[in-house]
Amino acid sequence: HMIGFLFQSGALYDSMSIGDNLVFNLLRHHRVRHPEAREKAAHYLSLVGLGDFIDRMPSELSGGMRKRAALARALVIEPQILLYDEPTTGLDPITSAEIGELIRKMHGQFGITGIVVTHDILCAGIVSDRAGLLKDGLLKYTGALDELVGIEDEEVRGFFRKPL
Repeated sequence: HMIGFLFQSGALYDSMSIGDNLVFNLLRHHRVRHPEAREKAAHYLSLVGLGDFIDRMPSELSGGMRKRAALARALVIEPQILLYDEPTTGLDPITSAEIGELIRKMHGQFGITGIVVTHDILCAGIVSDRAGLLKDGLLKYTGALDELVGIEDEEVRGFFRKPL
């Protein structure tokens, strides 16, 4: 099983264009020639809305665009499972929701199973079918997010309560 990872910070290589970030990941994980890797990188960048930015450096992109580029880099190796560490950290609510929708769309399109670690309940609601709450190393809850309203455990309810 091929496993991909999306780091909290995106972890793009600053000295490489975003296209080369994808090519580098492909060359490390698959036996492809550079021209094929470049073509595949362009395809995956277009899927996340960055087709025109293949030669841009990460420093030239907004935070949301860097997250999209990092998602394309994770997807380009065609993983079956994709692990996400706080995929919306540092983004405004609108961009967070856009990234969540993009993650959900990519999972559906490629049949990927995603495991998302997040404190962003809006993101969790967009990307997840099931959720779990870890507290002190123990799994306090697993199930559907919409079932949380009826949970008796005050700590669990407090975590998911909407702010006033």
